[in-house]
Amino acid sequence: MNHNWRPFSLFCLSIILLIGCARKSGEDDKAIFKYNESVGIQSLDPAYASGQAALWPCNMLYNGLVDLDVNLQVIPMIAKSWSISEDGKTYTFLLRNDIFFHQNSQFDFKKPRKVTAHDFVYSLNRILDPEVASPGAWIFAQVDRDSKGKPSFTALNDSVFEIRLKAPFPPFLSILAMKYCSVVPKEVVEYYGKEFRKHPVGTGPFQFQMWEEGIKLVLRKNPLYFEKDEKGVQLPYLDGVAISFIIDKQAMFMEFMKGNLDFMSGIDPCYKDALLTKEGKHNPKYQKKIQLQTGPYLNTEYLGFLLLDKNNDKNNPLLIKEVRQAINYGFDREKMIRYLRNGIGYAGNSGFVPKGIPSYDTSRVKGYHYDPIKAAELLKKAGFPGGKGLPPIQLSVSAAYLDLTQYIQHELSKIGITLKLDVQQAAQQRQMMRNYQLPFFRGSWIADYPDGENYLSLFYSKNFQPQGSNYTHYENPTFDQIFEKSQQIIDEKERNNYYTHLDSMLMEEAPVVVLFYDQIIRFTQKSINGLDMPPTNMLNLKKVQKKGTF
Repeated sequence: MNHNWRPFSLFCLSIILLIGCARKSGEDDKAIFKYNESVGIQSLDPAYASGQAALWPCNMLYNGLVDLDVNLQVIPMIAKSWSISEDGKTYTFLLRNDIFFHQNSQFDFKKPRKVTAHDFVYSLNRILDPEVASPGAWIFAQVDRDSKGKPSFTALNDSVFEIRLKAPFPPFLSILAMKYCSVVPKEVVEYYGKEFRKHPVGTGPFQFQMWEEGIKLVLRKNPLYFEKDEKGVQLPYLDGVAISFIIDKQAMFMEFMKGNLDFMSGIDPCYKDALLTKEGKHNPKYQKKIQLQTGPYLNTEYLGFLLLDKNNDKNNPLLIKEVRQAINYGFDREKMIRYLRNGIGYAGNSGFVPKGIPSYDTSRVKGYHYDPIKAAELLKKAGFPGGKGLPPIQLSVSAAYLDLTQYIQHELSKIGITLKLDVQQAAQQRQMMRNYQLPFFRGSWIADYPDGENYLSLFYSKNFQPQGSNYTHYENPTFDQIFEKSQQIIDEKERNNYYTHLDSMLMEEAPVVVLFYDQIIRFTQKSINGLDMPPTNMLNLKKVQKKGTF
């Protein structure tokens, strides 16, 4: 039984009737934002907020010390201000005194439960607890520890919270904006235990109402939420959020077209040609009914080469830099985006760091453009003129990317490179990639935080699996030295200069084939206003309004 229901049972009942199918007419009286999550949600505990499906509702339910605005700048949240010591190691946060947890049976209902610095000590230590096994534990690798291994999270008093790092780490504030760093109440977490996943209590603009797993998740407006708009009106504007779990993309699309969903993210083959022109523009047929939003997404799609020769095969052609460079030159990325993605995305002609990250700089980081003549020259230099003597190269890919890789396969065949496609289940492919079992694989990297370090760390030799995400096993002492130096630089502009240099080094060595930098694409009903679109693709509903419901 959901213990959250008892104190306000009458209200809950009315909401359920409001949002449920039994009283459809009631929906017209309330501003309920409706969207579908086709992959499902496993947990509403921020300790497990990994992947878009979980991140979006967690963003509605929880707050942390800081957040990112639409321009990826760190802004105050529960911390109204902060200071960083001159050595860059100590972060001191002054907390607001008007932040309260969502009401719960574990609290005194006569007095809202205020958030204190002690709650952050508990919440952040919890992420590092081996018994919790949070996938976000890595984010605190830079946090200092005492002689007993205790992390340096300190409540100086109820309003002042301090974190001390082992060494300066400039992206740390951005890391604290991740949902893993959300504050949770100890008494509620310990009461529910593992079941906190479906009894969430945070401080966010919406609070938990009901969850019938695989059917519907309902959140309602938090009446004690602390943020206000520019005119002093309390946020959020919406009365609630209803999330459905329709697995079939075609069925979900039909629900959206009937107006039963307010929002749809991404572009699926089943409906891309209906809503978009071949140039990626809004189909004129639907412009009066449906709104289209696009913008940069912090996601790099790529092909990765495993530079670790596990079988001591000195004849492995992928260990030859010129072969990897030839593959990079061997296909037209702009054409691929135009015809296979309806123009959605940006051709990966620069570095590994994508469009939207501050260190992205096409003038300084020269990647690869389509140049079959150059590709042929490189193959000849590698000892394979016209592809003669070059064995077939196997590329591991999931079904979702088969059309893109078939196009690359066709284009590379023109210059003498035979590509064989090994189609695998996405989960299996990821597992084999992490275990260094795939010589050539398709991958993607979505930013955990908006700093070039998050992308370049994939090529740092101390981040080999299983400790890190260096899936290519790229190893370069010069790269490592410059990367480590960059992390000592506080000034963002100077640090970005180092990042562009590192990105250029990667492009020269070609441990990856950058395919494209992704693009956010969102469709909403005309009744929806105020939906922002940060490059992180976070769903922020605090200032969303739904016309015709007031």
